[in-house]
Amino acid sequence: MAKRLHCKFDIGHTAHLLFSFASRIVLSNARVAAKPCPMKVLVLGSGGREHAIVWKLRQSPRVTKLYCAPGNGGIAADAECVAVDLKSLDSLVQLANRLSPDVTVVGPELPLTLGVVDEFQRRGWPVFGPTRAAAQLESSKSFAKEFMQRHRIPTAKYSVCVNQEEVLEALKLFHTPVVVKADGLAAGKGVVIAQTKDDVQRAAEDMLSGKMLGEAGLRVVLEECLEGEELSFLVMSDGERVVPLVAAQDHKRVFDNDQGPNTGGMGAYSTDQMVDAQMRDWLVTHIARPVVAGMRAEGAEYKGILYCGIMMTARGPMVLEFNCRFGDPETQPIIMRMESDLLEGIEASIEGRVSEGDFRWTHDPAVCVVMASGGYPGGFEAGKLISGIDEAERIYGVKVFHAGTNRRDGAYYTSGGRVLGVTARGKDLPDAVERAYDAVMKIRFDGMHYRKDIAARGLKHLRAG
Repeated sequence: MAKRLHCKFDIGHTAHLLFSFASRIVLSNARVAAKPCPMKVLVLGSGGREHAIVWKLRQSPRVTKLYCAPGNGGIAADAECVAVDLKSLDSLVQLANRLSPDVTVVGPELPLTLGVVDEFQRRGWPVFGPTRAAAQLESSKSFAKEFMQRHRIPTAKYSVCVNQEEVLEALKLFHTPVVVKADGLAAGKGVVIAQTKDDVQRAAEDMLSGKMLGEAGLRVVLEECLEGEELSFLVMSDGERVVPLVAAQDHKRVFDNDQGPNTGGMGAYSTDQMVDAQMRDWLVTHIARPVVAGMRAEGAEYKGILYCGIMMTARGPMVLEFNCRFGDPETQPIIMRMESDLLEGIEASIEGRVSEGDFRWTHDPAVCVVMASGGYPGGFEAGKLISGIDEAERIYGVKVFHAGTNRRDGAYYTSGGRVLGVTARGKDLPDAVERAYDAVMKIRFDGMHYRKDIAARGLKHLRAG
């Protein structure tokens, strides 16, 4: 006779085991989910801005491979530089197709205006930056002015002209001085502050003729000349929300005391004192958010960095211009102050969750002094041997970002108008300025020149305070 087996079934004990087992699975999955996903990143560009971006991305524990196209001599120490024609959309697409980056960061404005973001998005490739339609805020001054007028964003009064007859007619509406701007991209050099009406006509004629700036000047914008201090206010957008970065101030004129012609930027600095919390919120509420909401309403969702060039006037903050990417050289001191992971912020923008991004900043100020080739912003000679960079970077808190260099036979040589962005972080603004200029004094190349008054306004405010 078969024996009947009797099993005692302890429901409580079994439930405990099942719960314990399920918990281990959940915790295991959570650990897998939390484990940083390795990333291969491509940065497009070759200037000081791109070097700062690359340098910061290199610090991310998730970046396992970093490319920069085409890069420069200094960037090559932090990333693999690969050849590409930034003026050719086909070249950019072919490069990304070959490298298969997990994310592409667009540095300069030209690829944005060509539509590189549109092409990458069409192929399902993650890319950081605005579409061609959204980038019109930078590529066309007339579009930007008309957009601001439609959305009631504070800016200077203006007139758009396509010939000298329209310039003469528009001049009746302005008092001198008048700002004359080329409508298109001009690498920061398409702005003339004309002191007389004759000067306005001459500047407009030079631009409209195409002799000065080519197609960029075939339309001109006349603007009232605003008085006050300039502010570079950058935010990161995901197409709906915005998060502000720390503010900076650029130095556009080539010589001390804001003398001489405009350049791409001769230096910049960033401190907490530039914008208090109340003003930061005002700029977000009345400028940054309305821009992003306006672009969305007009069918051109804006993702990436929105750079708002602001004049702090007696009438309140007013927009001078927009850039649709990180500024140069403002990026250098801003990045020096960033303590969080830049890659995480970029991903939050691309994925539509920028408000969840972890943005942390040091209270330490930072200063960038641009060292330029002789003759810049006009004609200049390249190929000058550079010495002293290693010495400069031995100074605590200093990083030398390369803008126009190449490297051969173990040495650096000049290859552009703006050569280096010597950047320092200090415990306060005087300390950061001193470190930056101490580093500058270590560096030598034939014909070099630089402004000696970067952050002078900030120092003056400190003394007055």
